[in-house]
Amino acid sequence: MSYDVLGEAALDRLNILCPPQTNVQQAVSSHQRSPADAFQPPPMTPPRKRDLYMLLRDHAQGDEVLGRLWADVNAVPPWVCWEQIERGQEVFYRYGGPALTGLAFQSLLGGMVDWALQESLKLSLVLCTRDLPSIQPGGAGHASSIRVRLLHAAVRQRILRLAEQNPKYYDVQKWGVPINDLDCVATIGTFSATLVWLSFPRQGIWLRRREVEDYMALFRYIAYLTGTPHEFFATPEKAKKIMEVLLRDEINPSATSRILANNILSSLEGQPPTFASRSFLEASCRWLNGNELCDQLGIGRPSLYYRILMAGQVFFFMSICYTYRSIPILDRRKIAAFRRIMWSVIVEDKQGLGQETIFEFKYVPNLSKTTKAEKGRGTLVRRGGVEKRNLQAFVLGCIGITGVVWVAIRFLIRLLREVSILRGG
Repeated sequence: MSYDVLGEAALDRLNILCPPQTNVQQAVSSHQRSPADAFQPPPMTPPRKRDLYMLLRDHAQGDEVLGRLWADVNAVPPWVCWEQIERGQEVFYRYGGPALTGLAFQSLLGGMVDWALQESLKLSLVLCTRDLPSIQPGGAGHASSIRVRLLHAAVRQRILRLAEQNPKYYDVQKWGVPINDLDCVATIGTFSATLVWLSFPRQGIWLRRREVEDYMALFRYIAYLTGTPHEFFATPEKAKKIMEVLLRDEINPSATSRILANNILSSLEGQPPTFASRSFLEASCRWLNGNELCDQLGIGRPSLYYRILMAGQVFFFMSICYTYRSIPILDRRKIAAFRRIMWSVIVEDKQGLGQETIFEFKYVPNLSKTTKAEKGRGTLVRRGGVEKRNLQAFVLGCIGITGVVWVAIRFLIRLLREVSILRGG
């Protein structure tokens, strides 16, 4: 399968210029130790952090391959319209609640895309949508997209080296080159096309035509920066078509997919800011992905009560999103507020990154590490969490629908009486 050859060639050059380092024990001779620390392990030197983007920038002028990649990512394609890109950024925050919910549970489609690819792109997405300058050349989002591109090359190389040592670790003949173009297209599609045509409608949200075009333009540019074939996202029609092809041909959950899906639910269970129970998370997953896929992934079947809570969440999102987008001043305030919240929670908060990331390996793939089922981090479900809000929204929604139906019936009865009177007269 094809993959980002230029990105990998650039990584090879960067590895020569600044080889990656890991924790290495420093040899300490016995005569240098005192009797008190004779049984203490030798000290560990902290690993040196490599910022691949900074290395690329600093050495682009002196290396042909690095210069080619640097020129490529800093050249603005003729199809880029910055006003449209900015509107595309606003679309994400205009529908922030449904978007985050959809992204969280679309990640369970483990048979299609790699969880690590999605996680790296999620972090990059926050930087890419902070404001327009952030995604323009020299901005933080622009730099993060290039870091993600080089990270993908590093992961690919690592997996292929492990496959050479032990072919059972990864079957190249069966699965192709890891993190190939198809994987990257599927990942971009999960954040764009799948969100627009599957996740949003299943939460009662339908975007306007211009919003769809703007959102696709944003992700076409992100695809371009990350070395992903971007032609698939040139128009909404093309993006929808590739989404449908991938859903038809690539969804095939494996045993690892089932483990990953349940591990994701375990990691979200009872955690802030939603404090959602396992049953509600399962209901959300089934609402967005359907019972057939969730059965294949081994997702539990929650009771009717939790499906009602999910319906309440849909009522809540619909009322908020449609109300705010119809009033320009409220729309602008909501977008600005959600941007601040996302940046604070994901980047600045101690439970998030704590700082901007340079996308280093957090867990280095090796032959001794395999995907195993994990237990939840503890249930912290509390009163006043998302489930209470959704129950209230469901009750209010039912009252509202009942009121509308009652008014409609009264109107029809009155209309029929008037018609009857006119005929009698």
